[in-house]
Amino acid sequence: MAAIYLPPWRIDVEARDGVWVPLPQSRLARLAWRALEAAGAPRPASLGLILSDDRELATLNAEHMGKTGPTDVLSFPLLPISAYPRHAGHDPPERSPPAFVLPPGRRPHLGDIVISVQRAAEQAAQGTGGQAGDVSWSVGDELCLLLTHGVLHICGWDHADEEESAAMRALERDLLAAL
Repeated sequence: MAAIYLPPWRIDVEARDGVWVPLPQSRLARLAWRALEAAGAPRPASLGLILSDDRELATLNAEHMGKTGPTDVLSFPLLPISAYPRHAGHDPPERSPPAFVLPPGRRPHLGDIVISVQRAAEQAAQGTGGQAGDVSWSVGDELCLLLTHGVLHICGWDHADEEESAAMRALERDLLAAL
């Protein structure tokens, strides 16, 4: 695992054994930093990124989402949605501090994102990548989209509501265009 410090955040990147990662971990950490910044994530804080395969994502998808089969990305946020600023489709009552107290000098952990690099590669190869599932691009591009998507979920964004979905997709495009 690599702990990459990009103040005010620490991004912990872990690639599971046998998982090929098409981009440098430092590039992924910088992209996560940009998404955290854009979403107004609490600072300082840490974020976990786990690069895995379809088998692990299928297990997590069944355990946590009640769905069968692998998915491309899952986010496990640890802070309440009210810890993040308002955005389209999301109007928390007011910002609140983390729900738990940490010892002095410790940063809160925002949560973890688990991405199937195997699924990203398959989606890229089949031309089923991108936001609408109709883009043919590199595995690295698909991985960047999935990471950005996962970070926004950590920060309270969702795509269940049409207005919030459109805003989330637009922010993802803006963040990816800045690469």
